[in-house]
Amino acid sequence: MSIYAFKAKPIQGQEVSLEQYRGKVLLIVNTASHCGFTSQYQGLQNLYVTYKEKGLEILGFPCNQFLNQEPGSNDEIASFCSINFGVTFPLFEKIDVNGPNAHPLYQYLEKTAPGLFGSERIKWNFTKFLVDREGSVVKRFAPTVTPEQIAADIEKLL
Repeated sequence: MSIYAFKAKPIQGQEVSLEQYRGKVLLIVNTASHCGFTSQYQGLQNLYVTYKEKGLEILGFPCNQFLNQEPGSNDEIASFCSINFGVTFPLFEKIDVNGPNAHPLYQYLEKTAPGLFGSERIKWNFTKFLVDREGSVVKRFAPTVTPEQIAADIEKLL
């Protein structure tokens, strides 16, 4: 199984298959607009601009499961990201990443690339998953790992 088996809804649009990203290196991130790590949007956008032409796609999944740090509507989230950070990478509708209502993509990511001490749960906003061109999850990064620190790992896959 690969991430291409899943579907998700862009923040403004109809559900799409992640199959459309086949052959790309992906960085999948659960995001929030009112978090201590929100400034990572800028680093993510910088990575996107730097590596998009080489085959990188960043997929942002807003989530409000961590101290209600993403309370806005999908339209508000899209506007916030565009105005404050110039985000042009794909954002998807707000989802749950943990628990019984967790998006199936995140259920898969958690099982495929557990975190510290084998924990599957997403611990906080801006947990990142790096996926190779074949759709296999390569690595999970904690929220404290900045986008800039991931650049070398991305370059290896490009």
